[in-house]
Amino acid sequence: MHFQWDWLCLGVLIISSVTAKIENEETVDADVEVEDFDKQSQEADVDRDKSSLEVVYQMPKPIGEVYFTETFDGVLAGWVLSKTKKEDTDDNIAKYDGRWEVEELKENTVPGDRGLVLKSVAKHHAISAMLTKAFVFSNKPLIVQYEVNFQEGIDCGGAYIKLLSSSDDLNLEYFFDKTPYTIMFGPDKCGEDYKLHFIFRHKNPKTGEYDEKHAKRPDVDLKKFYLDKKTHLYTLVLKPDDTFEMLIDQSVVSKGSLLEDMVPPVNPPKEIEDPSDKKPDDWDERPKIPDPNAVKPDDWDEDEPSKIEDPDAVKPEGWLDDEPQYVPDPNAKKPKDWDEEMDGEWEAPQIPNPKCETAPGCGLWVRPMKNNPNYKGKWKAPMIDNPNYQGIWSPRKIPNPDYFEDLHPFKMTTVSAIGLELWSMTSDIYFDNFIICSEKEVADRWAADGWGLKKLVASANEPAMFSQLVTAAEDHPWLWVLYILTLALPVGLGVLFCWPAKKTDEDSEFKKSDISKQITKGELKQEREELEDDEIELEEEKENEDTAEDERRELEETKRELIKDTKKMGREALPSEDEGEGGEDIDDEEEENEVADGSQEEGDKSNKSGSEDEMKEADESTGSGDGPLKAVRKRRVRKD
Repeated sequence: MHFQWDWLCLGVLIISSVTAKIENEETVDADVEVEDFDKQSQEADVDRDKSSLEVVYQMPKPIGEVYFTETFDGVLAGWVLSKTKKEDTDDNIAKYDGRWEVEELKENTVPGDRGLVLKSVAKHHAISAMLTKAFVFSNKPLIVQYEVNFQEGIDCGGAYIKLLSSSDDLNLEYFFDKTPYTIMFGPDKCGEDYKLHFIFRHKNPKTGEYDEKHAKRPDVDLKKFYLDKKTHLYTLVLKPDDTFEMLIDQSVVSKGSLLEDMVPPVNPPKEIEDPSDKKPDDWDERPKIPDPNAVKPDDWDEDEPSKIEDPDAVKPEGWLDDEPQYVPDPNAKKPKDWDEEMDGEWEAPQIPNPKCETAPGCGLWVRPMKNNPNYKGKWKAPMIDNPNYQGIWSPRKIPNPDYFEDLHPFKMTTVSAIGLELWSMTSDIYFDNFIICSEKEVADRWAADGWGLKKLVASANEPAMFSQLVTAAEDHPWLWVLYILTLALPVGLGVLFCWPAKKTDEDSEFKKSDISKQITKGELKQEREELEDDEIELEEEKENEDTAEDERRELEETKRELIKDTKKMGREALPSEDEGEGGEDIDDEEEENEVADGSQEEGDKSNKSGSEDEMKEADESTGSGDGPLKAVRKRRVRKD
C-alpha cells in the first residue's frame, strides 16, 4: 500500500507542477511579445491584498523630460472644445457638440483618480490641448502613451488620438477632421472590425503634398481589449532608426519599419508601367485552344434531351385520378364586410384534399423522368495547347518620373498639440494619463503610478478562480482538455493504486476438475442398461462374425467390471459424501483399468476400420493428491 500511495503522490505533484506552469504562461497573451515591466511599478503605494476601497491614490508625476502630461485629476485646464462643424455632413449632426465629463471609473474605481469621459451617443466630439513644448523629430524617440476603458463595451466608435502638426494658423477652437495632423494612433472598432491605428502623414519631397501611410494590421486578436471593460494602456514608440512599436498593456502587438511595413510604401517604385504602351492586336494570351482538326462523330446526336420519361414506371395502386390535390375549405365563410362589387366574387380558400392523405396521389398521373442514356449534349472540340501562345501581356517598364527616396521617414512634421476628434455609438469611453516623452523609463514609471494602480485594483476585484478558468477557456478552447485531464488523472491514479484488488475464482475456489466425482449406483445401473441394449444390437447385426465375437467379448468383460463396481458400492458404507473410497479400492480399480485397457487394444486389432471416436477412455472425473478416490470407468464401445 505504501508503494501505491507513493505513486499517487508523485502523479499529483506532476499535475500540480504542469498546471502551475500553464497558469504562469497564461498571464501573458500567446500572440504578443511581452516586454519586461519596469521594476519601478513595485513602488506604487498599494498592497495587493487590499481592496480598492483601501487604496490611497497619488497623482502620477513625471520623473524626466516630457512634452505633455495630463491626469485629469485637477481642473480641466488647457483643453479647448471645438466650435466648428464637420464638413460634408448633414447639418443636424455636423456640429461638434458631443459632451465631455471628468469623472471616476464606474467599475474598479480608484478613489480620487478621475479621467476624461466621452458621454454622448451618435454625436461628433472634438477636444484638444497644446503640448508643453513641441516635439521635433530629430535624434530622440517619440513615445505616446495613454489609457482607454470602454466602460459600456463598444459598438461602433474610436478612441484614437491625433498629434496635430505645428503651424502658425493652428487654432484649437476650429479643430475638426480636416485639421492637419502628423500622427494618428489608437483603437477603433465598427462591427466586427477591431483595429489599432497607426497612421502618419508623409510629405512628398517633390510635390510638397502629404500622403497617409498606414501600418499593417497587428496579427493578434484585439477583441478582448474592447469588450472586457478594463482599463488598457496603449503605447506608440517611434525610433530615429525608422522603426516603430505598438504596445497594449506594455506588450508588443505590432512592430516594423517605416520604410517597409507601411501601406502604401513611403518611397514609390523606381519603375512604373508605361501608360502609353498598348497590347498588339495579334497578341495571343490563350494557353489552350480547340483542336481545329477534331470532327464530331457521326453518331453524336445533339438533339437528344437530357431527361426522358421512365417507360418502366407504373402508376401506383390506389391513385385517385379524379380527385384534385386541393379543394375549397368547407369550413370557410365569407366575411361579413365582403363587398362583391368592390372585392369581386368571394371564393373559399383552397386546402389540401383530405382524400389524398391516405392515397399514393391525386390528379393526373405522369410518368417520372429519368436520365437519358443517349444524351451527349452539344459537341465541342477537345482543347489542345496553343502553339501561338505568347503569355500574359504586360506593359513595358519605364522610369518613374515621380520617384524619390526618403531614407529617414522618421523626420516627420513637428508636433505641437494633441486632440481627440471622435464619433461613437457608445457612451462612457474613458481616457486618462496622457504622456508624450522620449525616454522609456519615464513612460514606464508614469504607467506604474497610473495604469499599474488600476490594474492592481482590478486584479483584487477579480471573480473567483473558477470564473477566471471559464473565461480563459472561452478565449482558448484547448484549455478545456487540460482541465479535464487535470481532474481525471488524479482520480484515475487513485482508482488504479488505491482500489482493493478483486479476488478471482481461482484464488477462492478449487477448480471443478480438481474434485473427484464419485460414481453412484444409479449411474452404474444406467450404464448396464445401455450395455445390454448395445449387446442386443450387436446380435441383430451379425454381418461379420469375427467382429461381432470380439465386440461381444469386450461387452462381457465390461459387464463383469460393472458388476464388480456395483458389489463394491454395496459392501462399502460411505461415512459421508465428502469422503472418498478406501485405498484398497484404488488397487482394485487400477487392476480393472489394466484389464479394460487390454480389452481395448484387442478391439483395435480386430476392427481397424473404426474411427477414433469409437474408442474413448472414460476418464470422466479424476482426483489427485489426498483427495477422493480416482474413479475410472470404461465408456461403452459401439460400432459406428
